[in-house]
Amino acid sequence: MLNVCKEVIFPLSLNFINDLVEELFMSLGIAFIGSGFSARFHLRGLVGVRNVEVKAIYSRNLESAKEFAALSDQLGLGRPKVYDDVSKLVGDKEVNAIWLTVPNNVHLEYTKLIVEEVNQGKSNLIGIAVEKPLARNVKEAKEMIRLVEKAGLLHGYLENQIFMPSVVRGREVVWQMGAKNSGRPYLARAAEEHSGPHNSWFWRPTISGGGALLDMTCHSLETTRFLLTDPSKDKSSLKPKFVYGEIATLKWNKIEYAKHLKERYNVDFLKEQAEDYALTVITYEDDLGNVVMAETRTSWNFVGAGLRLSVEVLGPEYSLNINTLQPELFTFFSRNIKLPPTEAFVEKQNADQGLMPVIPDESVTYGYQGEDRHMVESFLSHKMPYENWYDGLLIVQLMMHAYLSAEMGKKIKFNPDQVEDFVPKVAKGEWNSNYIL
Repeated sequence: MLNVCKEVIFPLSLNFINDLVEELFMSLGIAFIGSGFSARFHLRGLVGVRNVEVKAIYSRNLESAKEFAALSDQLGLGRPKVYDDVSKLVGDKEVNAIWLTVPNNVHLEYTKLIVEEVNQGKSNLIGIAVEKPLARNVKEAKEMIRLVEKAGLLHGYLENQIFMPSVVRGREVVWQMGAKNSGRPYLARAAEEHSGPHNSWFWRPTISGGGALLDMTCHSLETTRFLLTDPSKDKSSLKPKFVYGEIATLKWNKIEYAKHLKERYNVDFLKEQAEDYALTVITYEDDLGNVVMAETRTSWNFVGAGLRLSVEVLGPEYSLNINTLQPELFTFFSRNIKLPPTEAFVEKQNADQGLMPVIPDESVTYGYQGEDRHMVESFLSHKMPYENWYDGLLIVQLMMHAYLSAEMGKKIKFNPDQVEDFVPKVAKGEWNSNYIL
């Protein structure tokens, strides 16, 4: 009896042990190109992700790269090698995937450099994940896709908000309970608002490609599309039909605020203006002929506790609401306490006294951990991520339609051909908020 048990149990145990050992030793080695604000958010997000190690870092700012490497080590993600040459980083045999977290204007440039090394057989690269937006315009986005697919690489689009736990769970509730019992959702609203970007290049639309619309509406558009799409169907089941856009500069073209930008970032905003407010409305049609709508608002002129992300979904007999400035944790400091300026409580924090919302872990709340986990698991499995560069391309197409609509002053039909070579006036430095487009 004992021998029979041994014959049956031992092979099963051995297979289990082999699987366990394989899982324990299977790890994705990733490299970062770019060591700034978003890259560090991803580092904090990766702390909660298994089977990953940060192997390398490249930045045009060597000191920033060294600080990033030290932070990675401190967080237990590995001590990455610091490179001053992208080609050498891509050729590092321990690097299997790259997180591209650089300014918009060099997304295409670095994609070319990466692909060149891969095509020469000098890399063990599986895939590239790129921070939003995919590109500054449709032409750049399509070229990036052409290059990466020709090289046989997987590609992930780092859109954190559709991985926010509140959005993921909210979508489940909407579709599994609301839509199942009373009909699909017909309206989704999303907004991202804060007091302005951290870095000078954001304020230069001829470099970045646009203002608040390009910077943040990419988030809101993908979040509303995600919530309005039936999870049981392909993303293509929801088709954009019309786009309406408005842009304006409401705050930062005022003398005192333009002076602040000059002093802090050495940016002459009055000479080269970007929109600090954008409204975009998308009319979709689903595969059953239902018309549904998405409303998005983004701004760099919000004054509040800090960054506010808000989402709302309406259906026949239900609604959903998310607001990141209504967390489970608040703190209060009286006027007798003088704290130095900080962002310890919430990103883009505007006050250090009074009642303040505190987000315990922004990398989790904002979806960085969720998206990083998905990208790591997809690349390890050699599968195309759910959120990839084709999603990024569609969002760029929608944003270009929004800019075109704003310039024309009317709602327009969604037609990708009409924005194939389109570059917004604001991106060409030809827009001035003192007149209506």
